[in-house]
Amino acid sequence: MPNEKLPFLTLEQARAIMADLPTPFHIYDERGIRENARLVRRAFAWNPGYKEYFAVKATPNPYLLKILQEEGCGVDCSSYTELLLSDACDFAGRDIMFSSNETPAQDMRKAYDLGVVINLDDLTHVDFLEKVAGIPETISCRFNPGGVFDLGNGIMDNPGDAKYGMTEDQMAEAFARLRDKGAKEFGIHAFLASNTVTDDYYPELAGVLFRLAVRLKEKTGVHIGFINLSGGVGIPYKPGQRANDILAIGEGVRRQYEAILRPAGMGDVAIYTEMGRFMLGPYGGLVTTAIHEKHIYKEYIGVDACAANLMRPAIYGAYHHITVLGKESAPADHVYDVVGGLCENNDKFAIDRALPEIRRGDVLFIHDTGAHGFSMGYNYNGKLRSAEVLLCADGSHRLIRRAETPADYFATLDFSPFYKKMGL
Repeated sequence: MPNEKLPFLTLEQARAIMADLPTPFHIYDERGIRENARLVRRAFAWNPGYKEYFAVKATPNPYLLKILQEEGCGVDCSSYTELLLSDACDFAGRDIMFSSNETPAQDMRKAYDLGVVINLDDLTHVDFLEKVAGIPETISCRFNPGGVFDLGNGIMDNPGDAKYGMTEDQMAEAFARLRDKGAKEFGIHAFLASNTVTDDYYPELAGVLFRLAVRLKEKTGVHIGFINLSGGVGIPYKPGQRANDILAIGEGVRRQYEAILRPAGMGDVAIYTEMGRFMLGPYGGLVTTAIHEKHIYKEYIGVDACAANLMRPAIYGAYHHITVLGKESAPADHVYDVVGGLCENNDKFAIDRALPEIRRGDVLFIHDTGAHGFSMGYNYNGKLRSAEVLLCADGSHRLIRRAETPADYFATLDFSPFYKKMGL
């Protein structure tokens, strides 16, 4: 397969960073992040109230959140710790959406105390929120239409099997009950498909939610102030795969807005999005060094990263393109499994992948790890999470998270006699 995907990092830049810290590390492209955030804002500029609420779960790093904040984004949180992180980054009030499920009382209370926009996942959460915190004047509810979500060119996902959201009747009851408890502004949220690579997804979803909004207003009389299209806009992980055109997507949503909401007297509704993957996915990469070769029934290249650094290939069989830095133009005339050091046979970044010849010491760039990359890491086998680095817009680099140490790994044992014996 030809190397049609080019990394934003050169071998020379990688070597300069490696002089400061060892591989593996995740790296992020500040210039690309900013340009993409501005493009997204341009796509929805027709809606005066538009706001992108970046999904913190995708890449929970404060330095990256601050870049997005400077570009006009808010954040979407799903846990107590994500709320703490967003608060520390000076996001406040309506700049934060809190969308969680099976929510502990502590999390709900924190969201209420911070004055963020709470997005309820279930009808029973109305009474739960009132009991543990209170009913705010602005509130949102998550919708699940059930069945399958079909764009006509294939089934995109199966909302009927998803644990998220309420039925339409439950939405109407929730709005009515919240209204009677003092809520004044209402929002609608839904997530129906993941990582779609089609310009039709958001406009089709918008049509579903806009028509729902009209019906809910007619049934309950509430003021619907915003509709959150959530995430689901994907990225092209494979070379040659078509990328989403966010300008066309924004225009498609606008047409639905003009056809459905404005005639219903709802032309003041703000549109929100909640993209993680589209905002940061292509602007991150995992840099790792080839440290071993193995020649048995297949050809293997062992690298110093593993599934603890990037889980998606191991748990989803997901494709992530690999570039051997410095060999971008070399023929891909060798076939390898590129593997990490976990004691698990699924610890493979690539299987039967055509690549240039790889020697020990070569530096590999694994593409599209800017979202759901570092954030999904774990410590199985005692593996430690890697550093995170920002490739600044001026070409310099900056450490934005240090690598974990054994002291971090054992920190929760600091009360025990074993900790002292480790000499950390």
